[in-house]
Amino acid sequence: MDQWIAESSASIADRAGRELEALVGVSSPSGDVSGAQEAAAIAAALLPDGATTERVPCSSPDHAPDLLARVRGTGTRRVLLLGHLDTVVAHDEHRVLERDPQDPDRLYGSGTVDMKGGDILALGVLRALATRPDLFAEIALLLVVDEEWRVGPFGHVDRFAGFDACLCFEAGERDADGNDAVVVKRKGAGTVEVLAHGRSAHSGSAPDKGVNALLALATAAQAIAAQHDPHGDDRLTAVPTVVRSGDAFNVVPAAGRLIADVRADRLDAFARVLDAVPADVGGATLTKRLVREWPGMDAREATAPLLACASAFLGRPVIAAQRGGASDASHFAATIPLTVDGLGPRGGAAHNPGEFVLASSLRTRTEVALAVALAALQPPPPVA
Repeated sequence: MDQWIAESSASIADRAGRELEALVGVSSPSGDVSGAQEAAAIAAALLPDGATTERVPCSSPDHAPDLLARVRGTGTRRVLLLGHLDTVVAHDEHRVLERDPQDPDRLYGSGTVDMKGGDILALGVLRALATRPDLFAEIALLLVVDEEWRVGPFGHVDRFAGFDACLCFEAGERDADGNDAVVVKRKGAGTVEVLAHGRSAHSGSAPDKGVNALLALATAAQAIAAQHDPHGDDRLTAVPTVVRSGDAFNVVPAAGRLIADVRADRLDAFARVLDAVPADVGGATLTKRLVREWPGMDAREATAPLLACASAFLGRPVIAAQRGGASDASHFAATIPLTVDGLGPRGGAAHNPGEFVLASSLRTRTEVALAVALAALQPPPPVA
């Protein structure tokens, strides 16, 4: 292993547990301004000396600003490090960092693996690179506060036009042989919303005078689920995830809302999910739309030489992998061909009460991230 990687990763890992405890200690669900501000303040305190910071507008309205830090160097290459500070966990369900007494390698806490553990590694990588300004012209770190539930178009792509690489620190993984893997291919993702409009009535004395919006949404949910085809040509997944309808136990619900998560290799595949939702069920009208859409990414070919170089620096293989989950890396992949994701620590149970990160992976995944960063800062080979 490259000596600088070995020494730097040890230093980063030595601090990572304490830094993760501080960041996970802040409850920062998407859309909560005070939580986002506090998380951003902790991240800013962990930046290297000499870094410049600015709070740039978030892609979603009524959110706290995103955090952007920059370190300037004397080289020629520019690399973006990418992460998010928000979680899906509500304040009353937030869990601070704690170690499993039965398995000390597991560090439980809200957002540990998705993706405050990755944020900590990104900050460590930035500090390490700041000691070698000859390697780069600029290293930027963007930590957004709305990745888990964005309600507007992503607003940062143009800001980093011309950058040579984008490195995103979502959770890391291993392949079937135990090799460290990074993510270079992702599905496109979308969120389907269905609104139902019926008519209220007393559910005991006049149930048949009502038009049940809840039953209409149930039919819509089944229609969406019927499009689920993960082994088909588009590898489409269609999963109803949230339904809200009704206000009282004795009233026919007159309105409601259904949300479904859809993923596919092609964004065009989402059209058949929308088409499957009927316009009318039992007199209730249904309106449907795609409320947000994430592009897919496929950087396998562009990043193959990069990962080969990273493997040489690391002294062990760095394997290209693909993942179904969405990530902000996908937004940059179309304009920054060298986009690599999954550079964060390993863990599990993202978006669940038992979410955890593996303490032992904090160092090994830092080694991977430093090797990929170092490879991204190498000048491209001359054109034959």
